[in-house]
Amino acid sequence: MLARRWRRALDTRLAEAGLSDATWVPLIHLQTTGGGVTQKELAALVGIDGSSLVRLLDILSRQELVERRVDENDNRARLIFLTPKGEQRVAEIRRELAKGEEDMLADISDADLATMLDHFDSIEQRLAAKPLKRAQETGE
Repeated sequence: MLARRWRRALDTRLAEAGLSDATWVPLIHLQTTGGGVTQKELAALVGIDGSSLVRLLDILSRQELVERRVDENDNRARLIFLTPKGEQRVAEIRRELAKGEEDMLADISDADLATMLDHFDSIEQRLAAKPLKRAQETGE
């Protein structure tokens, strides 16, 4: 529930800056990965199906934020990269995200924030280990 509210608050802030969820999330992932990812890889990172991503990439391409390049190792595949204009847009997005996070965390001390992040990390590690444990128990 908290994660959804957090995301909604950031989406609202970015929408006020003219950035929709559909456009900012793939741009952030492209910058984080360094670009050069396939459409399939990017769809998995963004959490949408391939056909939805194709439409989204068409929009981002028309806005000159991304470009598709032929994969030198597989001429059938296209790799996705940010353009210089896309890099600038990501910088704007990151500034807005930082402002939003700063607003949401304003009354939480650095020590409390560090403790909270440690707890989140512990929970994440526990959840990541559970599927492996179940698979080992069932012999999968």
